[in-house]
Amino acid sequence: MSPEQNDTESAGTPDDPLTRLEQEYDEEYDRRRLAEEKRNERYLWWYLAYFLFGIHLVAFVMIFAIKHAG
Repeated sequence: MSPEQNDTESAGTPDDPLTRLEQEYDEEYDRRRLAEEKRNERYLWWYLAYFLFGIHLVAFVMIFAIKHAG
């Protein structure tokens, strides 16, 4: 058995340190990505709320200006 065959066989085993490290990295990446998506979604809702509030504020000011004009 050549050393190359031995390396390829051990690369797929769960006891392989490289495989465990890659799995931990993938899990950490997924956790960070999900946390970032959650934070970005929260920001999106805040921006939407501010936008809608601003539209209503402008509408009320325009209604007030029209009623009190002339």
